[in-house]
Amino acid sequence: MQTNFKAKQLKDPRTAEIDRILRKCVHCGFCTATCPTYVLLGDERDSPRGRIYLMKEMFERGRRATPVVQQHVDRCLSCLSCMTTCPSGVDYMHLVDHARTHIEETGRRSFKDRAIRRLLASTLPYPGRFRLALRAARLARPFMGLLRRLAPKEVVAMLELAPAGLLRGASYAGPGTAATQGERRKRVILLAGCAQQVLRPEINDATIRLLARRGVDVEVAPNAGCCGALVHHMGREPAAVAMARRNVDAWTRVMSRGEPVDAVVINASGCGTTVKDYAHMLKYEPEYAERAARISAMTRDVTEFLASYDMGPPKRWSSLRVAYHSACSMQHGQRVIDEPRMLLRNAGFSVVEVPEGHLCCGSAGTYNVLQPDIARELRDRKAANIRSVRADLVATGNIGCITQLASGMSIPIAHTIELLDWAYGGPVPRGLEALSRHVHDVPEARSVIALTG
Repeated sequence: MQTNFKAKQLKDPRTAEIDRILRKCVHCGFCTATCPTYVLLGDERDSPRGRIYLMKEMFERGRRATPVVQQHVDRCLSCLSCMTTCPSGVDYMHLVDHARTHIEETGRRSFKDRAIRRLLASTLPYPGRFRLALRAARLARPFMGLLRRLAPKEVVAMLELAPAGLLRGASYAGPGTAATQGERRKRVILLAGCAQQVLRPEINDATIRLLARRGVDVEVAPNAGCCGALVHHMGREPAAVAMARRNVDAWTRVMSRGEPVDAVVINASGCGTTVKDYAHMLKYEPEYAERAARISAMTRDVTEFLASYDMGPPKRWSSLRVAYHSACSMQHGQRVIDEPRMLLRNAGFSVVEVPEGHLCCGSAGTYNVLQPDIARELRDRKAANIRSVRADLVATGNIGCITQLASGMSIPIAHTIELLDWAYGGPVPRGLEALSRHVHDVPEARSVIALTG
């Protein structure tokens, strides 16, 4: 794509990066076929190619974000399916990140939109605040009929996504080290996360148990917190960078003492995509650039880490059919494709593929709150595709997808790591109790034959 930036503009390294990204686009349109919003809406401006033209004009002219640009960029899920499809290697992820920052700095939003975005940014990344918000949401449930008529649709979406039951506590909470009782083989840092440790703390518990059984010490660093993804995708770049810096500081302190750290392990794929991008996010920060690059290079999704590890035979074997939903941040953001499926099969589950597996479920961080109508349509489309394969349950590697899909279908859903922990000796994951009759303890010899047969 030909660009028309002035020499003065290109002296800004961020503008120079935008120019390099734009020049790679050849207008081929392959991205339109795999873009969820274009598939649903059929508007070229709601495709990656269309958004690129809108962003190009905005950046070249140095203009404030117009309502049209804002509307169509806001509708982008950042699912990154377009990057998987693009034959030219257009770095759409960082281009739309720049656009969101520019929109946040120069665009004009209604009081309602500003208030909701401020509420999300000041609540979701902080487990204590988020826990209180969910308790308040339970009090509002008896009035849902009235709220659907009177409250903004974003508020209704928040309440509908909030869990109806009581919140559970974690077995392993707070900073510290979960040390293996057997021979120590590796040491990792685990990102405890923010929303996940409130919505489904069992995911961290299962991760720690499974790794500890395999001789891996797991450390949760003091002062580490939200990865920054939630505010980053709302264009709040200073807040996202501050969160990234805090985590880099916290993890660097852990790495500077004791035994070497083999990996930073992430069990929420949305967070993993962001932490793996810390090198880019902090490249203009002289005190952080080198350390951020090191951390990005050693960050692994938990399934990515386990796939290169000797798991041994499972302690339980099942006849369950598992529909594997590959989160967008997993398959498009991190390109982790085969590892989760392989681990589930080796653990005894029958993995079935979901039609239109490349399309987003509509979660996308805060998207299912800020764009509830599109998110709901994508969720229902995904749920229909899952039902079509007649699976017993769904596995995925992202808490956002778990929350989104659970709000639109009755098929039980669990994190991939919860299923693996179950197969290798852990408890039945929440919501799968009725399926436990399909999972049986087996002698070691039989499991070895099943693994190698």
